[in-house]
Amino acid sequence: MSRPTTIGFVGLGNMGRPMAANIATAGFALIGFDAAGTADRLPAGAQAAAGIADLASRCDTVLLSLPNGAVVMSVIAELVAAADRRATTVIDLSTVGPAVAAQAAGALGDVGVLYCDGPVSGGVAGARARTISLMFAGPDDIIAGHRSLFESFAGHLFHVGGTAGQGQAMKLVNNFLSATALAATSEAMTFGTRHGLELSTMVDVVNVSSGRNTATSDKFPNRVLTGSYDAGFRTALMAKDVQLYLRSVTAAGTPDAIAAAMDGVWQAADAAMPGSDFTEIWKVVSEVRVGEA
Repeated sequence: MSRPTTIGFVGLGNMGRPMAANIATAGFALIGFDAAGTADRLPAGAQAAAGIADLASRCDTVLLSLPNGAVVMSVIAELVAAADRRATTVIDLSTVGPAVAAQAAGALGDVGVLYCDGPVSGGVAGARARTISLMFAGPDDIIAGHRSLFESFAGHLFHVGGTAGQGQAMKLVNNFLSATALAATSEAMTFGTRHGLELSTMVDVVNVSSGRNTATSDKFPNRVLTGSYDAGFRTALMAKDVQLYLRSVTAAGTPDAIAAAMDGVWQAADAAMPGSDFTEIWKVVSEVRVGEA
């Protein structure tokens, strides 16, 4: 497949806006739309679409960066219904799980549009810096034709499979491990503080020992110890992703004991601190409330 000439981007919030900005900066013709307000979120150099049908009539490939499966499927329904559709490929950068990916692929396939999933990881800072990981599942010719597009906003591109949903499975594996590391580290550090150990000392020790993980190497030194709690990923989204993982594991019939425990931990954290950054789970686990840390 040749390089697409015009890209549509749906969802210009959170990670979507910096990704779209990098695409536009790289010189791609970009048309954006966001139901929350396109004009205020549109990156420089991009054009605004009046809606999903308008966007689909003006671009070759549509990228989606949306909060959950329900929103993705509502956009898919509008793409399916678009009368003057030019777009032939939809690449979903959202985290929606394998089941929704399969549903979306089926709905679009019925009208001759190819759906591929390519969820991303690395946070808002990574999206700005073009260091995020993209886990693409789709045909070889699609990734070949879109490689320069992907490389305009992602620093690590992985072709994980050829079937829609395999990218989602990979993303859920990643986010579940990230969620588990952060929750478990919060519990372990709480135990240490109860025994009079300094939090910063524990982080230093673990980071040169066998307990090192992304929470101890990044989240605690850069977000928790500084008190910034600014990873740019909401607790609600991590709770959603862990729950998606648990549901997907249950459907697959693979072990779920740790997934079930993590689901309970993250749902409780979201309920305790609505609107929080996911690194603030430390406050919940350590029983420190907002304003005290």
